[in-house]
Amino acid sequence: MKTIAVIGASYLQLPLIQKIKEMKHRVICFAWEQGADAAPYADRFYPVSIVEKEEILDICRQEQISGIASIASDAAVPTVCYVAQKLNLIANSVESAMYSTNKFLMRQRLREAGVNTPNFFKVNAETSLTDLELNYPVIVKPCDRSGSLGVTKVNSPGDLTKAVRYAISQAFCKEAIVEEFIRGREVSVETISGNGEHCILTMTDKITSGEPHFVELAHHQPAQLAEEVEMEIQRQTVIGLNALLIRHGASHSEFLITPDNKVFITEIGGRMGGDFIGSDLVRLSTGYDFVRGVVEVALGEYREPIIQNYRCSGVWFYSIHTPQVKDYIRKSPQYPFIIQAELFRSDVVSPLTRSADRSGYFIYAAAQRIEV
Repeated sequence: MKTIAVIGASYLQLPLIQKIKEMKHRVICFAWEQGADAAPYADRFYPVSIVEKEEILDICRQEQISGIASIASDAAVPTVCYVAQKLNLIANSVESAMYSTNKFLMRQRLREAGVNTPNFFKVNAETSLTDLELNYPVIVKPCDRSGSLGVTKVNSPGDLTKAVRYAISQAFCKEAIVEEFIRGREVSVETISGNGEHCILTMTDKITSGEPHFVELAHHQPAQLAEEVEMEIQRQTVIGLNALLIRHGASHSEFLITPDNKVFITEIGGRMGGDFIGSDLVRLSTGYDFVRGVVEVALGEYREPIIQNYRCSGVWFYSIHTPQVKDYIRKSPQYPFIIQAELFRSDVVSPLTRSADRSGYFIYAAAQRIEV
C-alpha cells in the first residue's frame, strides 16, 4: 500500500480520492475545512490551504508519500508540482505550473510556439486602459482563475473599466488579460501524458450561456468536427503542451473554431477538465479510466491508453438558461441514459455569472447525443 497526497478536497476531488482507495492505496488530503466535501473519504485530512506549499511539503515528507495529484483545479497545480519536485516524485515542473495557471504567461508561450492565439494585453489596477489599442468587442479575464469566474465580454470602451476591475477583484495575482474576442464554436481536448508522450483521449463540444460571462451549460463527447479541423486541433494541442512544458498527467486544452474553420487555442490547463469532463465523461465515451490514469502517472506506472470510442456522453446543467433540465433531474429514474443526477437548489435559480451559480446537473451516456 502506498500513500498518495491529494491537493484539494472539494467535490471535484472526490473521484480521485475514491479511485485511489479503489486501487488499495492510502490517501491524505489537504484543503480548507470549509467546502471540503471529499475530506471524509480520505484516510487523513489536513486542514491546510492548498497554497501553503511549505507546510504541505513538510507533512508529505513526514507521511512518506509515493505520489501527489489533483484533478480539475488550477489552484492546486503549483503545489502539486512544487511538492513533487522537492520529493523527487512525478509531476510537471514548477515552471510548467507557472505557465499553465497564468493566462498571460500561457499566451506568451503559445504565441512564441507559433500556434494561433487571440491578441491580448495584461492589465492591473495601474494600467492606463485608454492606451491599449483594442478592437471591440474584447474579453476580460482574471489571469489566474477558472470556472468562468470574473469573465466578461466588453462591447465598447465605456464598459471596459468596470470589467477590468471585476476581473482583477477575482484574481489571486490582481492582474487580468484583455483579449481579442473571437466568435466561434468552443471545443476542448482531453489529453493524458507520460514522459512527454501525449495521448489525445477525446474532444468535447461545449455549450455556453453566451455573452457576457460565457458560463458552461453543457458538454458533449465526442465533438462533432470535420476531419481537417480535428487534425489541426490535434496538431496545435501537441505544440501547446510542449510549449507549456506539460510532460506528465492530465491536460485540458480549449479551442475556438471560427465559421471559416480557423482554429485558435484559448487556454491549456495542466489538469483534467472540470464539469465532470475528465472524471466521468471520458470514461463513459472512450472506456478509458482517466482518473486511474492520473494516479498511475503520479506513481510512475503510466501505460498508454486503449481508446474504444464506443458511445456518446455528456452533462447538462440546470440554470436560468436551461430550465428544462430540472425535469430531467427530477425524473432521472425514467431515463435509462441518465447515469447520475443532482439538484442543488430546486426553487431558486441564480443569475448566471460563474459556474457555481448553476443549480444542478445530469450526466448521460447513450448511442447518440442527448439534446434537451
